[in-house]
Amino acid sequence: MATDTNTTIARPYAKAAFEFALEKGQLQQWSDLLSILSSVSLDLTIQELAQQPGISREKLASLFINIAGDKIDQNGKNFVEMLATNKRLLALSEIKQTFDELKAEQEKSLDVSVISFSAMTEKQKELLAESLKKRLKRDITIDETIDESILGGAIIRAGDLVMDGSVKGQLDKLRNEIAA
Repeated sequence: MATDTNTTIARPYAKAAFEFALEKGQLQQWSDLLSILSSVSLDLTIQELAQQPGISREKLASLFINIAGDKIDQNGKNFVEMLATNKRLLALSEIKQTFDELKAEQEKSLDVSVISFSAMTEKQKELLAESLKKRLKRDITIDETIDESILGGAIIRAGDLVMDGSVKGQLDKLRNEIAA
């Protein structure tokens, strides 16, 4: 989970990458590249290496670039080198997250997380996506996760909106009302 400080640090880099990618018509390519680079930055060995005082920024940038392989072009390499110079390579996860939020806003789309007790049918997914599309005025992509601990129903997360229709959530709400 991104901290407010990391998000604040990441925002200008994400915005710059987004504006560049938008101008070049490469939003998906940059999103894919940032996914790779974000994964590298989250690796514990890489994080430990980045924290060592003896490692040069150039070597660290080169490591990220080499891991990205043929998925990174010269513009991507320049971006990684700039992040290394400014000691921001470990903020790549937050940069990726912010970039994807800007991309979704541009594309008028939203990834919706649905945690359900049991698998939804395709028809249920379609109806939910249609309903959310009308309400949020965005194209909806549903990512479903099964969690039997919610006892029944579902929890829907769409951006800042959270709808808890789970049995567990209803029981927790009832417990809090009784305790108050």
